[in-house]
Amino acid sequence: MLTIGFPGAADSSVHVLVVLAGPDGVLSSAAAAADTASGGQLARAIKTGRFEADAAAVAEILAPNGIDAARLLVVGTGPADKADAATFERIGGAIAARLLTSGETRVTVDMAGAAASIPLAAAAAHLANGAALRSYRFDKYRTTMKPKAKPTLTHLDIINADGAAASHAPLAAIAGGIERTRNLVSEPANIIYPESFVDSAADLAALGIEITVLGEPEMEALGMGALLGVSQGSVRPARLMAMRWNGTGNPDARPVVFVGKGVTFDTGGISIKPAAGMEDMKWDMGGAGAVTGAMHALAARKANAHVIGVVGLVENMPDGNAQRPGDVVTSMNGQTIEVINTDAEGRLVLCDAIWWAQEQYNPEVVVDLATLTGAIIVSLGHEYGGIFANDDGLATQLQAAGDSTGERLWRMPLGDAYDKLIDSAIADIKNVGPREGGSITAAQFIKRFVKAGVKWAHLDIAGMVWDSKAGPLHDKGATGYGVRLLDRFIADNFEA
Repeated sequence: MLTIGFPGAADSSVHVLVVLAGPDGVLSSAAAAADTASGGQLARAIKTGRFEADAAAVAEILAPNGIDAARLLVVGTGPADKADAATFERIGGAIAARLLTSGETRVTVDMAGAAASIPLAAAAAHLANGAALRSYRFDKYRTTMKPKAKPTLTHLDIINADGAAASHAPLAAIAGGIERTRNLVSEPANIIYPESFVDSAADLAALGIEITVLGEPEMEALGMGALLGVSQGSVRPARLMAMRWNGTGNPDARPVVFVGKGVTFDTGGISIKPAAGMEDMKWDMGGAGAVTGAMHALAARKANAHVIGVVGLVENMPDGNAQRPGDVVTSMNGQTIEVINTDAEGRLVLCDAIWWAQEQYNPEVVVDLATLTGAIIVSLGHEYGGIFANDDGLATQLQAAGDSTGERLWRMPLGDAYDKLIDSAIADIKNVGPREGGSITAAQFIKRFVKAGVKWAHLDIAGMVWDSKAGPLHDKGATGYGVRLLDRFIADNFEA
């Protein structure tokens, strides 16, 4: 990520200068000063380039006259009354995308006189955050990139925005959690598997997070037959990891629990997936990645809340010891499950992880996140995650958090008619229903493992954790979806 600074003045080296402008030729004072210094070159470039100052639109001048800068960028804010936090994040993202591989190493954004619907310090902080998020790249294994393809931009400075550094600090903490999630989701399955996933979280202790890890013997003693059944075909042993952050100062405060599906690679097991595209199943632990990143964010910004993140970590493989279609397993709460399809494995992991979390921590609220079904992508595409909930208030809180962070959720139905579709002829429940309503019957399965009185929501994020194209705040690849959503959910509803 970029190194972000808020100095009192621009760096003395020749670099890139960015100024802002609104519609109808309304220039910020910094932009007006740049236009004067360049002898009107900025205004001419705006007119010639048909630049209308839409939010995050960019006009560029190379080697501008009269200005000690390699490039001058004019970036649109859109109408002032709509120039909110999300707008300035898009602006920061556009700056980073434009300059990341440009050969430039430093950019200064001059906020003087910028029009915004939020305080200038907050606008600057969100601009910096958008640039940091958009500048993320996962190039760890690329050794033959041509020089022009390599990122060069390393520093972003923002000037003339007093107080921006303080406003940016909590955003930077959250960005660190997003980076952690993106790294986890991006790593190949020979690098991130249950044991190494746990190892990667060890440094969370330095942020004040208490970590508990269960191995297979402990899970077997607890009766987690559903989770262990998924793992039995792999040479990689399963793990259950809990991450606890209590920033309330009250050890008796009831926690909010987040539970993440962590299938570090999903072949489908004996119900094996088609070969085409199977490499993408390295990100079937996106729910666990989001929970881990959210715990990082909460601890890094010292959230005044008691939150526990639980991740069930398995690898789903088809060896001679693998679970078979038709097997019956017993979950931790005693319910028997007929495994119709071994590729419907995520719910088997979640049911034991959720039950253990309820037994261990007595939470008031449980929210699980999982790349659970392809059916949710058929329903919602890649625009929304699906939310299923047993409590209207909880669903509203999560949807509001999603709307305010841009990590949107669309509520899906639950009901007895769907629940009947997963009744088994030989066990208490079967792990799949008919083809239709696949994401709904998956949620109904999980719901059977939620204790009475516990508010619960299931987020099916299969279409959101990875993107085949770049977006305003992410490059192609892992998006980090879920971290900001969960952090805002806690901030808005569980912090004083």
